[in-house]
Amino acid sequence: MITIQELSHAYPDGTHALRGITLTIADGEFLLICGANGSGKTTFIRHLNGLLKPSSGFVRVDDLDPVRAEKLVMQRVGMVFQDADSQIVGETVAEDVAFGPENLGLSPHEVTTRVASALSMVGLEGLHHKPCHLLSGGEKRRVAIAGVLAMRPSILVFDEPFANLDYSGVRQVLEQILKLHRDGHTIIIASHDVEKVITHADRVAVIHQGELKAVGPPRSIVPELLQYSVRPPCYSIFGEEPVSWLID
Repeated sequence: MITIQELSHAYPDGTHALRGITLTIADGEFLLICGANGSGKTTFIRHLNGLLKPSSGFVRVDDLDPVRAEKLVMQRVGMVFQDADSQIVGETVAEDVAFGPENLGLSPHEVTTRVASALSMVGLEGLHHKPCHLLSGGEKRRVAIAGVLAMRPSILVFDEPFANLDYSGVRQVLEQILKLHRDGHTIIIASHDVEKVITHADRVAVIHQGELKAVGPPRSIVPELLQYSVRPPCYSIFGEEPVSWLID
């Protein structure tokens, strides 16, 4: 479980990115965090594994402080950033996925086992030796996910996971995220584009100008999105029932 209590963050230039956010995220939950660009979503999720330190308030992951127990928390909370290219450091797919386990000091055998398992989980078993620069956008995002999975986290955090992907790429990544959720992972997605994922979320949290404005099931939050500069999903605009992007 993740507990956030009165979390605030101010950057050195004086910008107050977060203001007193209190939220609990249950094990196995699928949480969508939405808000307009610049609302504080990315700042918020970077506190979940110690990439940022709170100005006030606190975060606890399984009762661990991400700042003081950074290594332990990073093994529990895996983060997939918006720009997959910035997260890919290996020349080949296998080398990239091996980077995290190698830095944990694991044996070569355990690293090889984890790489094979992670690539299988994202459906890239046959691409071990493929140069990363030759991958499609969707494949790069899945390699980034595999690199996180090789660390064996129970919580997966995605920052704008569908950014710069075409329709096929969006479906590939969404299918992977839903599979991970079915397998028992806690899923946290931060996005200004709720259309592609809101029908699958257990809860939606809205951040606006650094404040948590609303939290609840999708049906109760969708009518409030426009007032916080978030475009509602098309089905709600046309008075239709929720529909997944994975339906052909």
